[in-house]
Order: sequence, then structure tokens, then C-alpha cells
Amino acid sequence: MAGNTEPLSPRAKLAVTAGKAAAAVSRAAGRGSGSVIGGKVALRLDPDLLARLARHLDVVLVSATNGKTTTTRLIAEALRASGPVVSNALGANMPAGITSALAGGSDARFGVIEVDEKYLAGVARDVAPKAIALLNLSRDQLDRAAETRMLAERWREGLVGSKALIIANCDDPLIVWAASSSTNVVWVAAGQEWKDDAWSCPSCGGVMQRPGDDWFCAECGFRRPTPSWALSGDHVLDPHGSAWPIRLQLPGRANKANAATSAAVAAAFGVPPQVALERMYSVQAVAGRYDVVSFQQRDLRLLLAKNPAGWLETFSLIDPPPTPVILSVNARGADGTDTSWLWDVDYTRLAGHPIFVLGDRKLDLAVRLEVANLDFRVCDTLDEAVQMAPPGRIEVIANYTAFQDLRRRVGN
Repeated sequence: MAGNTEPLSPRAKLAVTAGKAAAAVSRAAGRGSGSVIGGKVALRLDPDLLARLARHLDVVLVSATNGKTTTTRLIAEALRASGPVVSNALGANMPAGITSALAGGSDARFGVIEVDEKYLAGVARDVAPKAIALLNLSRDQLDRAAETRMLAERWREGLVGSKALIIANCDDPLIVWAASSSTNVVWVAAGQEWKDDAWSCPSCGGVMQRPGDDWFCAECGFRRPTPSWALSGDHVLDPHGSAWPIRLQLPGRANKANAATSAAVAAAFGVPPQVALERMYSVQAVAGRYDVVSFQQRDLRLLLAKNPAGWLETFSLIDPPPTPVILSVNARGADGTDTSWLWDVDYTRLAGHPIFVLGDRKLDLAVRLEVANLDFRVCDTLDEAVQMAPPGRIEVIANYTAFQDLRRRVGN
């Protein structure tokens, strides 16, 4: 257990109380959970509050472009086998949201924290994590986030001298480059379906060679490290070669990969793979993702896809044609205002599905689908799309704020 359990100072207690009050006011006004505004108020009163709140915790940080919210939830469930956990389970993953989450964890032993990619190095300095899980890096929010190579470099610099155990995906060259500045890395073969952001070597800029599942740079020798843990079909292989079955209620290969990484993290905290994986089965949905809801006497499955890699993974798990599909895309601040990423998504994978298009940027998406020679209908509301959809469960795929809009509409 993390060592320092000294009580908070009067200033820190005041900051926590003020933050909780601000969050309560925000909730009462119908402006969401209040975690962000609460954290901002608390940090304004005590800029060092995040570090103070983390002192008594064994912390694991989770960062990635895709899958960090789900992986955070899976790790949290696994670690509850060994003690109470505090986590930012709803995905408020910048310093203010993390501070709000930790403020409610005075009795916790573990802190399982999802961190936005841009803030990883700074949060790691504040909370002195025992472990950091790095899953993947790909293009996302091009108007806000750095180019992926620059982001990997920032992580690499931030991890120099860190005492944390790094649990990293050896199948993503950008993750390997970022993690390789650490002297304490556990490599997990979690796979990488989206490869379009990792064809050039992050070390020297040369062309990456990718024979099968392997990868290497012939120019500088940078190559895929040998994993200690691996996803193999429906099993996780541990460092001793034992195969542990993965049984999840969450769909798709990507979630099996998240479970494999989560099992490796749990083992670092003393939770055996069998126990960790059994506990992960209890997770049915994550902040609304994968929920099946009833709306207008129809079943809708809600799926979140925020960037090209995420859409690719989502297409792999939806029911086959002629299952109807509703697509909704916004471009608000939380999404990134640049929609050029739509052209990197292979929408031809939706051929044969009846498609209905919603969202603030439905016309941008409609142009993209028109170029892909797909049949679709543009709709003004979710109600209209559901009424027009043929029988059967409807797959609803949306980016971040569009997903939140849809959840509010269906009362989820």
C-alpha cells in the first residue's frame, strides 16, 4: 500500500469541500456530473491538491487514443479483488476531472486513473504512479492534439526517470518508442488493427517493415520487443506461458486486447490473472458504451467511435447486414472541430446496411458516404431515423458529443 496517509491540510480540505459544492451546483443546474468544474475550483484553491490526494494510493494511469475508458474500468474491477478502488470511471480525464475523482477516494487503496494523452506526463509527475498502461496512439482531434509522432516523443521525454512500471503494447511502434525511455517495461502483445499512423519509424523516420504481426525498421534497427504477455484468441498468455480464458460481456477483439493489458496491470499489483479476468466479466457497459436501450419500441445498441482507428474497431463488431445502422457525427470542442478524419475511415465496410445519418456535421458525413457509393438517408433527429429504419436491432455509432446527445435522448 502507498505509504503516506497523513490527513489533508486545512487548505486542502477547504479545496475539496469547495470543489464538491461547485460540482453539486452544476449537477443541480443540469450541466452534467460537475466533476470538471468541481476539480477546477478545488485546484484553484490548492494547486497541489492532486498530488496530495494521491499520496496514500497505489496509482495506475491509463492512456491511449482508444480504449482507455474501458481499460480503466476493467483494471478497476480487477484490483477490487485486493482492496477499495477510486477511479474516474466516467472518463473526465484531465487534471480537474481526475482531482474530483480522487477527492472521493479517501478510504481507497488503489487509484485507477484514465488520463488524456496530452496530460499524461504532468499527471504522472503529480501522482507518482506505481504503474502506467500505454495502449495505442493514432490520429485524433487534429486541431487540438499533437501529431502522433510528436505526442509519442512527449511521452518518451516524460517517462525518463519515472519509477513507474510501464505496461505497454509492443504491437504499436509509437507506443514502443514512447515506452523505451523507461528502464522498467512489461510488453504486452495486444495487437494493432489500425496501422496508418505507424508506417514510418519514430526513431529515424525510415519506412517501417511489417511482415505479419512483426515490425522493424531496416534502417536503424528499431523493432518490436518480445512480449511477456499476449492476447491469443480468447486467452491471455502470461509470462509463464499459461493460457487464461477471457470471458467478457463487452464485444469485439479490441476489448479482449484491453482485458489482456488489464490482466498484466493487475498482476503487477498482485492480483492473479484468473481472479482478474473473472472479475472483468461483471462489466456490461462503460459510461454508456455497448448499452442496449429501448427507444420507440426498438432496441438500439450505443457504440462510441471518435477517430479512424475507433471506427475501424467498431465496424468489426456490429451485426452483419441487413442490420440498420445510425451514424451521428458532431464537431464541437470535445470532439475536435476538424472533420477531415472522416476521409480516413473505410465506410465501404458498411455496404449492405441501411444507413441513417445524424448530427451537427451530418452533411460532411453524407458527402463522405456518397463518395464511398453507399446508400443512406440524412435525418434531422434520432426519432426520425428510428422510425425509418427497417426491423431489427439498430446499431448506433457516434462520436463523443453526438454519443452524449443520443444518450440524453434515449434517457440513458
